[in-house]
Amino acid sequence: MKLTRDQVLHIAELAKLGITEAETELFAEQLSEILEYAEILNRLDTDAIPPTAQAIPMHNVTRPDVVQPSLTPDEVLANAPRRKDDLFEVQAILE
Repeated sequence: MKLTRDQVLHIAELAKLGITEAETELFAEQLSEILEYAEILNRLDTDAIPPTAQAIPMHNVTRPDVVQPSLTPDEVLANAPRRKDDLFEVQAILE
């Protein structure tokens, strides 16, 4: 599908792009090639391919969830500028 100059200018207007005459010709060519490629892809029979198919095998890359000892409240609050009991104390930001 070959895009016309007016179609490219309309697309540029929708995207709020100011383009020159040279860019209009360049974009007409480039966008037309993209649309031609999309037409080729649309001709492919994908009925037998499930919607969740992957081109490459995917594996879970997260580490196993293992219970480990946690820090004590004193260790957590050791560098806190201010604390109240076992909590961080922060300065009020509202008047």
